[in-house]
Amino acid sequence: MALTASKMLPLGTTAPSFNLLNVVTDQSESLRTHSGPKGTIVIFMCNHCPYVVHLLDVIIKKAADWKAEGIHTIGISSNSVLTHPQDGPDKMKVLALEKSFNFPYLYDPEQKVAQAYDAACTPDFYLFDAKLKLHYRGRFDAARPGNNEKITGIDLDKAVNNMLQNKSPLPSQKPSMGCNIKWIPGHEPDGWNL
Repeated sequence: MALTASKMLPLGTTAPSFNLLNVVTDQSESLRTHSGPKGTIVIFMCNHCPYVVHLLDVIIKKAADWKAEGIHTIGISSNSVLTHPQDGPDKMKVLALEKSFNFPYLYDPEQKVAQAYDAACTPDFYLFDAKLKLHYRGRFDAARPGNNEKITGIDLDKAVNNMLQNKSPLPSQKPSMGCNIKWIPGHEPDGWNL
């Protein structure tokens, strides 16, 4: 596991579109299918990463809260199943059902969506407004496995509230930290190094 930070996609970037397998419905679903009327949170995540596992229960709770505000959440796993079979669609489905995910969990087998978003780590969080323009990219909060910080989602919560009040993006946005995305061997993005 390599501790990796978000690359911090430029604010104002339009969310790249996609059609990916929803591991629960077994249907191909798009960004537009799941975008919220007031905004959309895209999370690059996976099953095994301890940083994701540490936050997951609170992510699920906060996703329900945000949905009530008109902000929908989408989870995407882009990890290579060649090196990490525990992050494949069958295991993703088990986790989504076991944890009663209230958001779609999509699989990015060719890692093209992760590359389009310049995603680097799990979890990597992106908040887009109603027009799918990037308003926030950064951490959920300061909690990490073993640091004894309470898991609250406060950083992303502040960004959501800021956006719902039609304010400019927060000037201070701290990158998310977690495991690096497990790229298909030989298909790492340009400039990628561990």
